[in-house]
Amino acid sequence: MRSLIGLAMLMLMVLGTTPAGAAEPSLTLDLGGVTHRFTAAELLARPDAAELAIPHDHDYRRATHYRAAPLLPLLAGLPPDRFDTLEARATDGFVAQIPLSLVRKGAAGGATAWIAVEPPGQPWPNLPGKNVGAGPFYLVWQHPERSGVIPEQWPYQLASLTAVESPAHRWPQLAVDPSLPPGAPARHGQRVFAANCLPCHRLNGGGAGEMGPDLGRPMNATAYLTDAGLRALVRDPKAVRTWPLQRMPGFSAATLPDTDLDALLAYLHHMARHEDVASGQR
Repeated sequence: MRSLIGLAMLMLMVLGTTPAGAAEPSLTLDLGGVTHRFTAAELLARPDAAELAIPHDHDYRRATHYRAAPLLPLLAGLPPDRFDTLEARATDGFVAQIPLSLVRKGAAGGATAWIAVEPPGQPWPNLPGKNVGAGPFYLVWQHPERSGVIPEQWPYQLASLTAVESPAHRWPQLAVDPSLPPGAPARHGQRVFAANCLPCHRLNGGGAGEMGPDLGRPMNATAYLTDAGLRALVRDPKAVRTWPLQRMPGFSAATLPDTDLDALLAYLHHMARHEDVASGQR
């Protein structure tokens, strides 16, 4: 009997199917140690779930339509004033650090965050240029322009949302020298890095992204790339170097203005000097 069951399971695997009792994909929410798991069916059945039209979907690059649940009510159990960031982790290693203040603006006329849910048995189409779709869960924004939502804050293939402290509190090595004046470009660059680079990269070991290399270790990126090279890499990675598994997208001037890119380079240069000082090398 065991051999027959094993043969049946093997046939199911070969055919690309799963047994009827297989676990349905779920979205995990960790709100200060209290964990909730929602299946697609549970989210779709919520009374506040709604049909949602997104005129300019960032990842699909066209108008889209979803059945979705609003994110803010899902965070109702979050302890007040204990966390300021929502870590959105995708199945491919992408990890966005989304300020909770951005999500909360949806209750006051700002951009509204939704969890779009792929209906069971009805997979969404593949994303442009990729062999995967955005499901089973996708954080999308209604009226993103109202709050300045950036592309890195649209994580698809979403697996979990965790309430955490801001990146600079979790990883002090990401913070600029506290003696820098408030208006220093490197201070602004730290915010640019956290929003746009940290989802895929780490710096000096700080961060949770797993898709790209650490930009500080074993050597700071400014030590082996010129400023012109870094600018070109950010704008159009394939113009600098290519390889079969390349995944980094380009950041246009509309997505990342030149002033932000200038600040990002100032931050990387500052962190290179700052680490030298901390290690006694300079």
